[in-house]
Amino acid sequence: MTINILILCTHNSARSVLAEGMLNHLAARLGRDIKAHSAGSAPSGRINPFAIEVLTAAGVDCSGFRSKSWDEFTHADGPPLAAVITVCDSAAAETCPIFHGGRGQPVKVHWGYPDPSNADGGDDGKRRAFDLTRQALGYRLLQLLALPLETLDPGQLQAALAAIADS
Repeated sequence: MTINILILCTHNSARSVLAEGMLNHLAARLGRDIKAHSAGSAPSGRINPFAIEVLTAAGVDCSGFRSKSWDEFTHADGPPLAAVITVCDSAAAETCPIFHGGRGQPVKVHWGYPDPSNADGGDDGKRRAFDLTRQALGYRLLQLLALPLETLDPGQLQAALAAIADS
């Protein structure tokens, strides 16, 4: 049975898209039946081109990517969610979405990252920031993929994802 994980940020244009792409890519490479989704509480309607650029350079298939609302995951016909991971930067006083809904009573955890869209250094600086964010997310996502997700109860999953956030 597919394990669905939703990654949220406010605009669903950069960090959450990087995480969705990396998790799906890594899960497929490792033969795991895990499906990542991303969404935003106030989606921008577009994916940041630097997100697509660094994901493509990493070998991630970005076809079909779009900026979408978390409303798609609150309906009864939405995928049953095992976990919801927020990736906004609460340390920078960003308003981080609080997800109330979804099928499956998902556990919730926060993995904060600075917004690479705000990086200094022009396009080269942004490109570097996007790739570093992709790599950092990939590191945590590999830890997630090492978990026996099929056998963890919600409390164990919550603790494991929180431990990854602290690593």
